[in-house]
Amino acid sequence: MFDRLQAVEDEFVSLEASLGDPDLGSDQARLRDITRRYKDLTPVVDCIRRYRSRVADAEAARELLAASDDADKGAWRDEVREADDDVATLAEELKLLMLPRDPNDGRAVIVEIRGAEGGEEANLFARDLYDMYRAFAARHGWQAEVLSEDRSDLGGLNQVVVVLRGDTAWGRMKFEGGTHRVQRVPVTESQGRIHTSSATVLVLPEAEEIDVQIDDKDLEVDVYRSSGAGGQHVNTTDSAVRITHKPSGIVVTMQDERSQLQNRLRAMTVLRSRLMRLAEEEQNAAMSAERRSQVGGGGRGEKIRTYNFKENRVTDHRIGFTIYRLGDVLAGDLDEVVDALTTEQRARQLAGQA
Repeated sequence: MFDRLQAVEDEFVSLEASLGDPDLGSDQARLRDITRRYKDLTPVVDCIRRYRSRVADAEAARELLAASDDADKGAWRDEVREADDDVATLAEELKLLMLPRDPNDGRAVIVEIRGAEGGEEANLFARDLYDMYRAFAARHGWQAEVLSEDRSDLGGLNQVVVVLRGDTAWGRMKFEGGTHRVQRVPVTESQGRIHTSSATVLVLPEAEEIDVQIDDKDLEVDVYRSSGAGGQHVNTTDSAVRITHKPSGIVVTMQDERSQLQNRLRAMTVLRSRLMRLAEEEQNAAMSAERRSQVGGGGRGEKIRTYNFKENRVTDHRIGFTIYRLGDVLAGDLDEVVDALTTEQRARQLAGQA
């Protein structure tokens, strides 16, 4: 274990020296990578140094215990016990800190929510999920920016694309991709019967320009007049943009902004993120398979989580976790669910290391 800890500390010292290199600013990609890695390793190295300090304290206390007279042995035994307890606690903390980090930690998150099965009730539920994530983001101090929004006739959402920016956004949102199922009496139900509907959530880490190089020759860009709510400019200017990435077949459309340029910039943001995810998943599956792994066909039988209004219940089916605080969860108090998923992931990682 000490060999691994020393290697981490050596890397940290090397990164610290690199950050002092005046030429580093000329290479933005390298600067970003070094800065992120340095930030990732800072809490690890801090824990390593506290661990080593307490190990040394325990060894010194044992030596003093062995050399002390009877009057002082009790105090030194307490010191040994306290230092040993700290060493054990710090060792467990180090195990977690030394787990492989998600390469997307620290990135902003692009979230796409769509109504799936259940007609207008599915669109209303998609709006509820959107409101839940907006409130969740506010609790954590993230910034939320809507890239695209398509409202349904009764005020639900056919689709919405939002980017969440914050240091912890990816780590807290990455488990949300999949089919979410709701069981409740819809506002459109006159007989009071409970219906089951679903909405899909796709979660992507936001890619930066230096992450994904896109050749303009690979793009087919179409402009057309926007449709739907949006003010007088809708249907009067060709501000909507559809970008097709010909090699991958990925299509992104944006029409919410008045400016064609702004719609194009937003479409490129989403396109880069989809292409980055495609590159990350190439060895296992194509992008369509990655989308299916999260959202499937939007069917109720493929759900990752159920929101049951009658029982005030939220159940995450991936880990069998249930809480009876539905109202709190929909109001953005999602941390208990996310913590359970994070703990399960860490347990699997620790078991894999054993």
